[in-house]
Amino acid sequence: MATTITEDCINCGACEPECPTDAISEADEIYVINADACMECVGFYDHEACQAVCPVECCVPDPDNVETEETLIGRALELKPDDAELKRKAARNDFPSRFRK
Repeated sequence: MATTITEDCINCGACEPECPTDAISEADEIYVINADACMECVGFYDHEACQAVCPVECCVPDPDNVETEETLIGRALELKPDDAELKRKAARNDFPSRFRK
């Protein structure tokens, strides 16, 4: 499930630099997340980095876009094809994921 940013966003920009796949960008009044580029930080962190830094807690799971860990690690590998460490971790099935807490 991709993360989404609610209308509670205060446009502070804290989330944007935390995203390992650059899925977050500034829109007219709030930041937005490109669902096709969001992999909920699977493969990179054991939590969603944008959620962790958001001061108003407006980075939340999108209930309309539920995805499995397998789908998300696959997307991470597609989005970061040159990341050798990510490939090694995925091959060993030993990568960070919020699903594994």
